Amino acid sequence: MKPLDPNKFNKYIMNTARDVIQEYQLIEPDDRIVIGLSGGKDSVLTLHILVNLMDEFDFELVAVSIDEGIIGYRSNGIDAARANATKLGVELVEGSFKEEFGFTLDQTADLYQSACIPCGVFRRQLLNKISNELGADKVATGHNLDDEIQSFLMSVFKADFRRFSKFGPKLDRIHPNLVPRIKPLWKIPEKDVGMWAVMNEVDVHFAECPYSQSSLRAKVKNYLNQMEGKRKGTKLSILESFSQTFKFQKKAIIMGQCKLCGEPSSLNVCKACEMVEEIKNHLSKK
Repeated sequence: MKPLDPNKFNKYIMNTARDVIQEYQLIEPDDRIVIGLSGGKDSVLTLHILVNLMDEFDFELVAVSIDEGIIGYRSNGIDAARANATKLGVELVEGSFKEEFGFTLDQTADLYQSACIPCGVFRRQLLNKISNELGADKVATGHNLDDEIQSFLMSVFKADFRRFSKFGPKLDRIHPNLVPRIKPLWKIPEKDVGMWAVMNEVDVHFAECPYSQSSLRAKVKNYLNQMEGKRKGTKLSILESFSQTFKFQKKAIIMGQCKLCGEPSSLNVCKACEMVEEIKNHLSKK
């Protein structure tokens, strides 16, 4: 097998992300972009790509790391986030579940079918809150091709058709205080992200979250990897099929704000505040 040319591979990664940014107009001049930087391979690659494109697309960049509170796991990711932000000269702002909500993810793990449920709710809200405080126009995430098709299939399996409008490389602003998301890695497979990190000897946190194996996403991920192993290109074909076939009209969503925390919500009390009360009641009984 012919050895992989590092220069050509790096150009492929950069050009693929650049094409997505240009085709879907993810970034506009003078945008202030916040990147959610976990320290994992996907968010670190997104950071490196955006730093290289700052002059070309004329935008500002700030990184935000969230410490969920997972003993033996999260601290290594935060260390990698700090190292990469420092190396690339990007400001890093840190937040934590403990400081914001009063408890760690580890303390909530036995309350739900999967720890991914509270983690997703609290991480999204805290990232949005910090991004607003930083004056962000967009939040860039490290969602890659695999993440996107996994999420889509999970919604199909759950018949959660309301989430269909949330797929794609760019989300619209549906509330003044809800910062829209962009996904520069939308067409880059997870395997290629890992190859990029190893090939370039980048400091990333490769370990998987200890709670991830109990999730539906892990099962869908394994199934898709098996399909890709039998027929190379299956994942990209699925993504292209979604893009061409599922043209869902985005319905107007009426959003107000949570009466408890003031964050954007379609309900009087947002899901995060509802869960905070549940968790604190549970912890107080221990």
